[in-house]
Amino acid sequence: MSITISPVTVDFAAEIGDVNLSQRLEAADFEAIQHAFWKYAVLIFPEQNLTLDQHLAFSQLFGPAETERTLDPTATPSRFTGAFADISNLAADGKIWGENSRQRMYKAGNKLWHTDSSFKFLPALCSLLYGRTVAPVGGHTEFADQRAAYAALPEATKQKLHGLVAEHCIAYSRRRSGFAEFTEEEQRRLPPVPQMLVRTLPQNGRKSLYVASHAGKIFGMTDAESRDLIDELIVHVTQRQFVYRHRWRPNELVMWDNRCTMHRGTDYDDLRWVRDMRRVTISDVANSCEQESVPLPPEALARRSAQRVA
Repeated sequence: MSITISPVTVDFAAEIGDVNLSQRLEAADFEAIQHAFWKYAVLIFPEQNLTLDQHLAFSQLFGPAETERTLDPTATPSRFTGAFADISNLAADGKIWGENSRQRMYKAGNKLWHTDSSFKFLPALCSLLYGRTVAPVGGHTEFADQRAAYAALPEATKQKLHGLVAEHCIAYSRRRSGFAEFTEEEQRRLPPVPQMLVRTLPQNGRKSLYVASHAGKIFGMTDAESRDLIDELIVHVTQRQFVYRHRWRPNELVMWDNRCTMHRGTDYDDLRWVRDMRRVTISDVANSCEQESVPLPPEALARRSAQRVA
């Protein structure tokens, strides 16, 4: 039996049935999943029982997995290493984290609209989040379609955004959520990086905004102008008509295209309910500026050269 695709809307978010991701996929089934992913950008796979190896094996069908974590594991130990990020409220010992734990303070930034790893020079293609245990109340994930949001912009705004490059940094978003205690090692590994404000998806030619809470400035604009434009675009993208809210079920895998979506977590009682989730993030093929054949701004190029020398 071939896979079943049940769209949530005409071209954003879809549930995928009649597939067991713990098993090796037939070529035709994987091709159908790929086509669905390029079309819907968010795919939901209910009722999956996946080991770490099976989760990783399916993820790597889409490309190489990121292995570098944002937080220094010596300063903030995690339950997982390598390709897995711990997207839970559990400390390294498997118990619910403390109210003032560093991990909890840092992850408060996940409640802001963002796209994974845009703060890395080589950003993310997609993320695959697997939930074993979910909160009975709250703890949803909201996704915003940046393709549809771009298409809805006035033509004059599209022209204004053409060719603009923004600077992304994890410190920008975390400061906005109240976390600023990065170690020297974390700051060294994660300096600001350039990314396009609008990018083109090679699989279908659709244009998409590429904004997030990680974006702090736009090259060629003042800080105030940059902040106003970025905030204006985030408000535009996250209008209700562009947003899908996902209510998690146990043993469910959700994957999304980081190139053309934003997402955020919603509140739940994280000091009471266990939310046990793990994520694999797949790297994109190149920096977004390179993919759009746009030269790096001189300031970004100089910083990039200095990093290589160091």
